[in-house]
Amino acid sequence: MGLVVLGSANRDYTVLVERHPLPGETVLGGSLTVATGGKGANQAAAAARAGITPVFVGAVGSDSVGTDIVADLVARGVDVTRVLRSQAASGVALITVSQDGENSIVVAPGANATLDAESTAATIEELASDDTVLLCQLEIPIEVVSAAASVTAKAGGRFVLNLSPSRYVSPKLLALADPLVVNESEASDLASSVIDGPADADTIARRLLDTCKSVVITMGGDGVLIADAAGVVRLHAERVTVVDTTGAGDAFAGALAAALALGKTLHDAAADGISAGAAAVQHLGAQPPLAR
Repeated sequence: MGLVVLGSANRDYTVLVERHPLPGETVLGGSLTVATGGKGANQAAAAARAGITPVFVGAVGSDSVGTDIVADLVARGVDVTRVLRSQAASGVALITVSQDGENSIVVAPGANATLDAESTAATIEELASDDTVLLCQLEIPIEVVSAAASVTAKAGGRFVLNLSPSRYVSPKLLALADPLVVNESEASDLASSVIDGPADADTIARRLLDTCKSVVITMGGDGVLIADAAGVVRLHAERVTVVDTTGAGDAFAGALAAALALGKTLHDAAADGISAGAAAVQHLGAQPPLAR
């Protein structure tokens, strides 16, 4: 089996702050941390940590930042042979992390926005087969995700959609998701209903199941909810000390997709995702430091 991760790759600039600034306010922060990020790159790296060699399909600039991103992904065990080098600048994310570990992020997509549906679909078609898992997020153009998902479905593969950041997606694209991976906020947006605890999440998971093949809702400290044809199951979260929540959802999605590609059930894949997410919040930045 194989895993293909289609998505964004950025350079992350992270600063620790006592609290996030109010509109129009300037606050002093700690030292600057520079690292590879972007939901696609984060999830590909998480999948590699889970014991698989994912093929990353994305775009970086022809600048030094793009070179550094690609080199970092290689060092993390990701296949980068399908990464495009664009004339646009590489994507950048500006991140502040408060003392309680919560983050605030602004992304300049750069090269990520240059991916086009036709050429990306052709690339996915070369990679996809009936045992392929395609993992996508939404920091790249939605039409690119839709084209890739259709090609994967045609080949008999499995499409995993992490609907993050929260954006409108067509019913046709949702129908292909197996699973649809969302946090509480994203699930609320999609269902037009607020989640206030596990009971609400259960109701919304059942409602979302009418739109796709399976659903996984991540709820932070309240665990994870899985909904599929067999029903709804809740898995409890691991209790850990939170340093930085940046990339925790990406670690979860990457580990989950890797487990599915390795032939595990959705239940077991979600359990792997919980462990990966718990590990991710215990270090600063979206990806753990590389061993020296």
